[in-house]
Amino acid sequence: MAFAHLHLHTEYSLLDGACRIKRLPELIRSLGMDACACTDHGVLYGAVDFYNACHDAGIHPVLGCEVYVCSDMEDKSPAGKEMSHLILLCENNTGWQNLMYLCSEAFIRGYYYRPRIDYQLLEKHHEGLICLSACLSGDLAKLLLDGRMNEAEKYARRMENLFGKGNYFIEIMDHGLADEKRVLPRLMDISDRTGIPLVATNDCHYLRREDAEAQEVLMCIQTGKTL
Repeated sequence: MAFAHLHLHTEYSLLDGACRIKRLPELIRSLGMDACACTDHGVLYGAVDFYNACHDAGIHPVLGCEVYVCSDMEDKSPAGKEMSHLILLCENNTGWQNLMYLCSEAFIRGYYYRPRIDYQLLEKHHEGLICLSACLSGDLAKLLLDGRMNEAEKYARRMENLFGKGNYFIEIMDHGLADEKRVLPRLMDISDRTGIPLVATNDCHYLRREDAEAQEVLMCIQTGKTL
């Protein structure tokens, strides 16, 4: 069974991602993979560089984004700061057109601390996109961690109905975090209940173990904390 990274943040996830695009394809190839996705936070800044670098190295580039989703992208009140993550991957050119539109609207109409979309906009511009449920900051994981199993199941079914069978996946990952270990069996249970397939990912923010300290420095700059 082939594995490909479908949740990965390049240097264009500003002050967060540290996967250098120039070094990425060579590493992907050395690990025996022939495809990789780029899912930067809320933006498509790196899409062209990522596509060209992968294409030149014979790696299949999957264009995507980890979007910020809120209940109402027009809401610029303090409540509008509440948002969740969602992974969107382009299946075809229609998906690419829709993803560009979503990211543009996130900045033009939805920007409030971060570029945001809402589910109403996603319902109108989801064609050609594959959706993953995202990390602990995704709505599905949040509901499960809160013990709201029935609501989580309804949410998962709603998302599968929106994107279509085979275009929505429940994302599982394990970075040794306590909340990930808590939510993992619940995600698997939702998959069993609904028949929605699982996809295993890593929330990649740097290329090699020795890059961890540099990425932590980036995060400290972003959050105003001191090492």
